[in-house]
Amino acid sequence: MVLLEIGEKDAQQRLDKYLKRLLKYAPDSLIYKQLRKKNIVLNGKKADGGEKLEKGDTVKIFFADETYQKLTGAAHTRSDDDIKQYTDAYDRLKNDISVVYENEHILVADKQVGVLSQKAGKDDVSVNEWLIGHLLNNKSIDRDFSGMFRPSVCNRLDRNTSGMIICGKTLAGSRYMSEIIRDRTLEKYYYCIINGSVDIDRRVTGYHYKDRDANKVEIYTDADEIPYDRKDDADFIDTYFKTVRINSGVTLVEAKIYTGRAHQIRAHLASLGHPIIGDAKYGDADINKAYKKIGVHSQLLHSHKLVFPDTTDERFADISGLVLETGIPPLFRKVMGDE
Repeated sequence: MVLLEIGEKDAQQRLDKYLKRLLKYAPDSLIYKQLRKKNIVLNGKKADGGEKLEKGDTVKIFFADETYQKLTGAAHTRSDDDIKQYTDAYDRLKNDISVVYENEHILVADKQVGVLSQKAGKDDVSVNEWLIGHLLNNKSIDRDFSGMFRPSVCNRLDRNTSGMIICGKTLAGSRYMSEIIRDRTLEKYYYCIINGSVDIDRRVTGYHYKDRDANKVEIYTDADEIPYDRKDDADFIDTYFKTVRINSGVTLVEAKIYTGRAHQIRAHLASLGHPIIGDAKYGDADINKAYKKIGVHSQLLHSHKLVFPDTTDERFADISGLVLETGIPPLFRKVMGDE
């Protein structure tokens, strides 16, 4: 018999989903059969798999040790090579990622330009691998961490966009972050620098179509402008732009996004005639070339502020109404003539 106690990381999910992740080599039919026969019980009682797990719940599995090991694939034993990928990622990126805020459920990191949010290829290293390495390093998880929930990023930033990125450390934290991102109650603000003296203070809407083959976005001001063959794939976008400061022939702009679409800020500003300096995809090649001389090799876009919504959920009381901010990056200050 195997006795498992549900921790914070695995709470708030259905029992059957938990079992399918745990017993990953067992067919679904076997799991439900064992539930019916009470060879798998929840808190000592028969269960059908639809129950939502809570922290502290117990799951008893009346299998022989050999059967359990076979059906889990030794899920709780990780090889040195498996662990090494995370510790190596942590060592490799520890100077490129810093922790802005961390509690039991979430972690907010500040990443530098060039760091991937998630792997694009097998050999890539991203915030996801750094995160698990960080949690192993500070002993928030042990080397045999559960395979049923894996800490990971909750939102994505382009590789060449710097700033704050949110990570879920527990299932509950990941779900809550996904919820407030999806319902747009989490406020996200970015700094960017555009060429020239531009006075802007307005909310701008439009429609966003992404050409996936070219990995490039087209912006349409009105729905009537969208070509017929693109209408079904065009999404509404909503961005607020505000001039923060004008100096040295450039303008520091703050952007608040109400919708989170790929390249939204970059493409939206470019459609207004104000591309971000350093943006190779949507920017002005001559302007970008000039700024390369002082070290600008990618778009000057930085996620600088997060405002969390108020909540009555006691699990997230410490981030209710929380405001997190990072400073203006050194390269931004250099371009603004402050250094």
